[in-house]
Amino acid sequence: MAFISYLLKRLAFMAITLLLVTLIAFGLTNILPGNVALLILGPNATEESIAALEAQLGLDQPLYLQYIDWVVGLIQGDMGTSLRYGTPVSELIAIRLPRSLLLAISATIVSVTLSIPLGVIAAVRKNTPTDLTASMLAFVGLSLPIFLWGLVFIYVFALTLGGFPTRGYVSPFEDPIAAIHHLILPASAMGVALTAYIMRMTRSSMIDELSEDYVEFARSKGLSERAVVLRHALKNAAIPVITVIAFQFSYAFGGVVVLEEVFSWPGIGRLTLTAIENRDIPLLQGCIIVIALIYMLSNFLADAFYAYVDPRIRYGGEE
Repeated sequence: MAFISYLLKRLAFMAITLLLVTLIAFGLTNILPGNVALLILGPNATEESIAALEAQLGLDQPLYLQYIDWVVGLIQGDMGTSLRYGTPVSELIAIRLPRSLLLAISATIVSVTLSIPLGVIAAVRKNTPTDLTASMLAFVGLSLPIFLWGLVFIYVFALTLGGFPTRGYVSPFEDPIAAIHHLILPASAMGVALTAYIMRMTRSSMIDELSEDYVEFARSKGLSERAVVLRHALKNAAIPVITVIAFQFSYAFGGVVVLEEVFSWPGIGRLTLTAIENRDIPLLQGCIIVIALIYMLSNFLADAFYAYVDPRIRYGGEE
């Protein structure tokens, strides 16, 4: 029951956060410069036609009424219609969202593949040149922004070596090989940028576990160092690491907004930039809400996992 109660509290907190996100998204998108009706009709539109379109779109109503109508629509699954495409926002996002999820999940896999071995090696060889080298590589990945890693990977692996395409997307359902070929560079660029956090957490958690009594007991039983590290220490060190991985996925999904533009990846990030450029308010609001919701769901799952494996979290640290 304590676990269920904890989850319900987290869900309530998430609902309040989402409400605040809707307020912020609505407020920010409505202070953008420019008249939406004028952008749709063009510079030669008359005042009468602009006023008529504003009334049709509900832009002549007070902002609080526009906000209430928008939130009611969201609850009913109606995000409005894109001003640029003339298509329901939910349909546009439904097409683009899986592409961004594919990129974010692939980047997280790349990051985990690189960071956990580096973190384990750095912990086992603490305060040695190997540890220093691994830490330096991780901090290099942390210090450069995601879009710069994208440009570096394009220059090295696409333009210099000529092994990968610099832009575009291919559906895995149409051509799996070509899809992977187009996915490798953007996923690797983002994965490298995410490596530092997971690597440092793995290293720190492994160092703590390797100093525990059960590790010495395992060694005294004659187990090999490999078995002690991988079978015992890493298993217990994985709990906080998995939580960080979930948080990093959230960060990765937020990072696709910039990286998708670099690689011309037609996901929700690029759709967001298109909405900003065209002052497509309904589309921009829908993209913001979906990105925020994905971020919050990832954090919720991370919290739920941590509370499940560590009862002290759900009991407020009393145990």
